Amino acid sequence: MELEPKENPKQSVSRRDFLKLSAIAGTGITLGAAGMGAIMGIVKPENGKVAALSDDRISLYGQHQAGIITPQQTYMYLASFHLTGNDRSSVIRLFRDWTKFCDLSTAGGTMKTGDNTLLPPNDTGETLDLPAARLTITFGFGPTFFREEGKDRFGIAAKAPRYLKDIPRMPRENLDPSLSGGDVCIQVCAEDQQVAFHAVRNLIRLSTGYATVNWLQEGFISATPGKTPRNLFGFKDGTANSEHDNSAGYDDVVWAGEGEPDWMKGGSYLAYRKIRMLLEVWDRTSLKDQEDTFGRYKESGAAYGRSGEFDAVDMSQQPGSAHVNLAKQTGQRIHRRAYSYTNGIDPRTGNVDAGLLFLSYQKNPETQFIPMLRMMQSKDKLNEYTSHVASALFACPRGLKEGQYIGQNILEG
Repeated sequence: MELEPKENPKQSVSRRDFLKLSAIAGTGITLGAAGMGAIMGIVKPENGKVAALSDDRISLYGQHQAGIITPQQTYMYLASFHLTGNDRSSVIRLFRDWTKFCDLSTAGGTMKTGDNTLLPPNDTGETLDLPAARLTITFGFGPTFFREEGKDRFGIAAKAPRYLKDIPRMPRENLDPSLSGGDVCIQVCAEDQQVAFHAVRNLIRLSTGYATVNWLQEGFISATPGKTPRNLFGFKDGTANSEHDNSAGYDDVVWAGEGEPDWMKGGSYLAYRKIRMLLEVWDRTSLKDQEDTFGRYKESGAAYGRSGEFDAVDMSQQPGSAHVNLAKQTGQRIHRRAYSYTNGIDPRTGNVDAGLLFLSYQKNPETQFIPMLRMMQSKDKLNEYTSHVASALFACPRGLKEGQYIGQNILEG
C-alpha cells in the first residue's frame, strides 16, 4: 500500500503511523467491515498550491478539539449515530477508521479512487481538486454511550463525565424523539458546503456495520468578516460571545476542568436544540414588537438604551420578557455556535419549515445552560414565534495528539 506524503506531516498521520494504526486495527478500512475499500493512497494538492491552501487547513490535533471556539464556518452538518454493537473492539475499530478519514480530510487530502474498477471507489470523489475549506470535525458522546437502560454497554460507565445527562423536559417544547439524542454526535463545519457534505457522507459510509444514523441536520450562516451573523429573524446571533473571547474567558466558560475524568478536561459540553421559527407570524409583526422581543435594535444589534452592539446591557431599559433581559438575569455565560436551517415547506400547513439549530458549548451545563433554558422557555416573549422540536447533550473530549484516535482515552485509558 503506497501513500503519497503530505507537505506538512504535523497536520496528518504520517505514513509510518498510518501503517502502524492499520496493523493494530487488523485489515484497516475494508469494504466488508466498514463500507469502503482499503485506502490505497492520498491525492495531495499540487506543490504550487500548498502555500495558498495553508490558511484553509485546520489541524485535527491540538489541546482542544477544533470546531468549538473556531470562528464559525459558513456550512454545518450535525449527525447523530447509534452504535449497533455491544463490544468495545467494534467501537475502537470504527473510531480508528473515523480518525484516519478525519486526518486526511482536514489536512486537504482525499483517498485515491482505487485500482480495481470492479469495486466501489475508495472515496465518493466530490472533493477532488477542492481545498480543505477550513474543515473541522468535532466529536461528542451522549449519555447512552456510557450507559443505556441501566446497562454498561462497553465497560466505560465509570468514566462518564460529571454533567452528562439528558436535558430535562421544558415548558412549551414539542420534542421529536427521532430528532433528539444519540450515542455519538459529529459536528462537521466548512466554508464549502460540498466539502462539509463529503466529510459527513463518508463518515456515514465508514460506520456501516458498526453504527446507524439517528438524524442529520444541515445548517448555514453568513456574515461580513468581522460582523456578527444574523439569524432568520434578522437579528444578530452570538453578540455575547465577545464577552469571553480570550483565553481566560474560554477557561471560565467553555473548557471542562476539575471534577471531570481526565479525558474530559479541556473538552466541553455541547447543548443542542432545534428551534423552529414561525416565519409567517414573525413577518407580520411590527418592527417595534420584534425589537421588544429581543431587547435589541434590529439594524445595529445594540441593546435598548445603547448605541453599539457590544455595549454593556442596561437592564433598566429592557422589557421584562425580552430575550436579552432573561439571558442576563441568569448571570451565566455560554458559547453560542448556532446555525440557521431550512427544510422546504411543511405539507401540513403550507408554511416554510425553517429555524435555528441552536448549539452552545459550556463547561457545566447544569449551572450555565439549563437554568437559562428553563427561564427562556417559561418567560421569553420569543416563545410566541418559536417551537423547540429537538434536544440533546453531548460531552466533547479534549483534543487529540498525533497517533491517537478519537475516544482512545475513554476506551483504552
